[in-house]
Amino acid sequence: MSLRTGTVRPVLLLLSTVLAAGALTGCALRELTRDCGGTDGRVKEMAALGILGSRPAGATVARGFEEVDAGCWADSGDVSVYAGRTYAFPGTKAEVAAHYRTAAARGGWDPGSEVPSGDLCFVKEDMALRIVFLTAESLAEDGHGSRPDLTTGAGYSVHADSFVGSGAEAGC
Repeated sequence: MSLRTGTVRPVLLLLSTVLAAGALTGCALRELTRDCGGTDGRVKEMAALGILGSRPAGATVARGFEEVDAGCWADSGDVSVYAGRTYAFPGTKAEVAAHYRTAAARGGWDPGSEVPSGDLCFVKEDMALRIVFLTAESLAEDGHGSRPDLTTGAGYSVHADSFVGSGAEAGC
């Protein structure tokens, strides 16, 4: 039985293109197929981070956010695990920032760069920790609608993430 050249040539051309693209970009096909398999233990570790439960006096777990939000995502070969909490706080952003600067230093987190919006970021080993102040706009973008409990005072989220198996250093 002979192979028809009309079928073989397009397949060979496709395979050659894929292999050339991988070689030119430095991507290995294996890297592009990585997923969240085997990350359950790391997700549990992230969810149990003590800093996620630390909060200034008067801060409460926001309604609808009672559980730690933890999981894994994979995109284009990057695999990251994350965990976070959301709090409502009747005080100021400055009070929240002061609390987390102290709690982070006590927990071995180093200051990272602060993002322009005034949010905070810290790094520890292969993890990044962000304290993000919530606005009505950010809540609406995330599908949480109008939440006066999170947009008056200093509603905020504490979020830690870590890339898995990439060797990448944590950063803000």
